[in-house]
Amino acid sequence: MIDKEVFASNYEIFDKEIVNEIITIYITEYPERMVKLEEVIKAGDFDQIYKTAHSLKGVTANFFDKESEDLARTIEEKGRAGEGDGLMELFVELKASTDKLIVELEKLQKEYA
Repeated sequence: MIDKEVFASNYEIFDKEIVNEIITIYITEYPERMVKLEEVIKAGDFDQIYKTAHSLKGVTANFFDKESEDLARTIEEKGRAGEGDGLMELFVELKASTDKLIVELEKLQKEYA
């Protein structure tokens, strides 16, 4: 869930068009990011798990969704440590959480249109 109060506070200095563009970029890139993360998890490529989860964590942090950010961080840490146990389960949780984020962002985007 987006912390809308923090989001509004952090983005109040930006034009609505810029905020809308930031949201659009996230929504557009999201499917590819998730496909890549799932692929590298299935391949057991810990270096790419770390890098992909790190990147996803960073862009997700822009929307102050602590649950999604924390799940991405956990996957990132497991990738860095080379720990494969539970990665796919974490990915499923992350996907569910970020899918909710996408729905929230689509609603928020209408407010910034």
